[in-house]
Amino acid sequence: MSVRRIAVIGAGTMGHGIAHAAIAAGYETAMFDVSAAALQKGRAAIEAIVAKAVELGKATAVDADGMLRRLATTGNLEDAVADADMVIEAAPERIDIKIALFADLERVAPQRAVIATNTSALSATELAGRLANPSRVAGMHFFNPVHKMKLIEIVQALESAPATLQAIEEVASRMGKETVLVRESPGFITTRVNASIGNEAFYMLMEGVASARDIDKALKLGLNHPMGPFELVDLVGLDTRLSILEYLHRSMGEKYRPCPLLAQYVKAGRLGKKVGRGVYEY
Repeated sequence: MSVRRIAVIGAGTMGHGIAHAAIAAGYETAMFDVSAAALQKGRAAIEAIVAKAVELGKATAVDADGMLRRLATTGNLEDAVADADMVIEAAPERIDIKIALFADLERVAPQRAVIATNTSALSATELAGRLANPSRVAGMHFFNPVHKMKLIEIVQALESAPATLQAIEEVASRMGKETVLVRESPGFITTRVNASIGNEAFYMLMEGVASARDIDKALKLGLNHPMGPFELVDLVGLDTRLSILEYLHRSMGEKYRPCPLLAQYVKAGRLGKKVGRGVYEY
């Protein structure tokens, strides 16, 4: 199928990053969120990314104007998806929220539209079960920050049709991304590995093995990781990481039991950069 219009559901960190990738690739794009404040903040973030690209010579002023003209924001889900050929869901990483959203998409989205979920760990098959035609659903896992990270994990759900996977592959390619195809499994490839590393880092911190800064430094300089595990969890959000680990623990057993210190940080409101403090202060 030919994708011309994309609807992005969610204007948070991942949602506005995906919407920017879509307009930069030339797609007419609608970005939806239930929060007017989130929509305003998301659009401002997109404008800042576009302005930086112009400043760095990666885009012209004409390019920037064209990108922003292709972006519409709305608090009405039906308006957002009305003419969409592809809907990319980027709601919070909670299965209950996503299930309710997919039930709404079954009601208001065009029956021809591919429905892609940006979940980093949850079951696309379970979400697809809310649609009369689950073959049009697959995972499309972007990475943060979307405008810098090159990878998309395409997650094949139980009933994902070849045409669905092909449409997602074509959109990803037009966005300038590389892809890997993953058969659905909790955590896919990257989240499963990253969650294990980050959880072990929290256990080391709790046990007093080393400071957070030294653990980060060791992985960056000793293992050539671009970011340390605590820098990364502060960027992703400690609440998001905890939710993922809880899901992996339920699905795959004891080796994914969340570190008590991570849970304690979340209870204390230390959720990462988005609130100004996580493992580190910002």
